[in-house]
Amino acid sequence: MSELDEIAQRYARRAGQGDGADRYSLLRPEVWQMWQERQRELLKLLAKRPGQPAEWCATEVGCGAGGNLLDLLRLGLLPAHLSGIELLPERLAAARASLPEGVRLIAGDASSADIAPASQDLVLQSTVFSSILDDALQQRVADAMWRWLKPGGAIVWYDFTINNPRNPDVRGVPLRRVRELFPGCEPGRFTARRVTLAPPLARALPAAYGLFNLAPWLRTHRLVLIEKR
Repeated sequence: MSELDEIAQRYARRAGQGDGADRYSLLRPEVWQMWQERQRELLKLLAKRPGQPAEWCATEVGCGAGGNLLDLLRLGLLPAHLSGIELLPERLAAARASLPEGVRLIAGDASSADIAPASQDLVLQSTVFSSILDDALQQRVADAMWRWLKPGGAIVWYDFTINNPRNPDVRGVPLRRVRELFPGCEPGRFTARRVTLAPPLARALPAAYGLFNLAPWLRTHRLVLIEKR
């Protein structure tokens, strides 16, 4: 069985164990606080990018049900300039139902997706690499993302950095590994910010999210901008 097949099986198993959409609903107080924090930090990074959002082309690896692509539309990117790649058919169908027809959606393996080289201003991934347990597949997907970027473009990376001992289906991706995946990124063009209160703590004490999040060592994820010269 390939790593892609195993990823699909792991997601199906988690869904069967009750890891459903409600856990990630924006109506949950811990979820909207995580989302708002990440959005604030992302917007700060994107505000420094050259050009206007309507001019940008962007692709998301692992677009899921399309939530991040909807955020880009709200930011001002045009549907015809957006692409999403998703391995799981049910998630791709959900994205198609929620996104404008002009957004291009691609099924299958991101490492072989039909995205033209040097065509994208932004390439995004959100908690995708932590679900890829095979180092070689991680590298192939990273190489494809880098290949798609225009000169001056950037990868937007959001993922957790430490292992979850209660979930063997994922593994943290430390910053050292992120740098290894993108060796073409020159010094000074790699900007990392520590975000997101540890989800178990956030779920247990959502009313205290802001207080506990003041401690950097309790933030488990990194938001990284990886720029291509």
